[in-house]
Amino acid sequence: MGQLDGRVAIVTGGASGIGAACAKTLAREGAKMVATDIDERGGAAVVAAIEAAGGEAVFLQHDVTDEARWSEVVAEIDRRYGRLDIVVANAGIGIGAQSIVDVTLEEWRKLTAINLDGVFLTVKHCLPVMRRAGNGGSIVMMSSIAGLRGSPTLAGYSATKGAVRLFAKSIAMECAGMGDGIRVNSVHPGIIATPIWEKIPAAVAPGGGRNAPVDPREYGRLVVPIGVAGEAEDIANGVLFLASDLSSHMTGSELVIDGGITAGAVRRPRP
Repeated sequence: MGQLDGRVAIVTGGASGIGAACAKTLAREGAKMVATDIDERGGAAVVAAIEAAGGEAVFLQHDVTDEARWSEVVAEIDRRYGRLDIVVANAGIGIGAQSIVDVTLEEWRKLTAINLDGVFLTVKHCLPVMRRAGNGGSIVMMSSIAGLRGSPTLAGYSATKGAVRLFAKSIAMECAGMGDGIRVNSVHPGIIATPIWEKIPAAVAPGGGRNAPVDPREYGRLVVPIGVAGEAEDIANGVLFLASDLSSHMTGSELVIDGGITAGAVRRPRP
């Protein structure tokens, strides 16, 4: 018996990194998995891996900023399963700059469209089918430790992730007030070794050099108090906890998975 047997879950941005790890982990625990992403090849590979492990999954090509496509995705989930129990709003991007004055309006709007509008549309379109099924459920919004504190080269990213943090709390209070049994929480990863680091210019990424790509594992060794970067599976395990009945008394909360970064700093003995 898996922790999520009989439940239906959607993970946006499910073709790689944290999203792929979440999709595989939830499916492993018995959820019927719907993974969505703009990356069709990556999404197909995730579904194939889930099915090879004995799970059930489907991939839907999906731009989270496209509201018309959201209607189609949710209608397909309703048609296939007649319910939706777990929503993981994971799709996101990072754009950095040496100074906020170097950020273009186009870049700012792209960040807010994917990282914030995409989460809004996730909730707007998924909540009705969750409520109609009447089974309660769990919504998990992927924020970041950048949503808890400022970052000098990732101001736009921090702004969107901070907004997701408070959006999660607000929707948690809405659902609690309606008594629909739906819990809403946010997850705040720290330095996690995922492909997103490849998409942030080295000159502006924390720990990056101007002429070398960022190595998140090396960066994690230097700045994470426990001395290692996290893996996508570390975040997926936290999402599993929030999606399952083990977290039945949690809503409007922040689950920080960062190896101690936001707790403070440590002084390690010299070798």
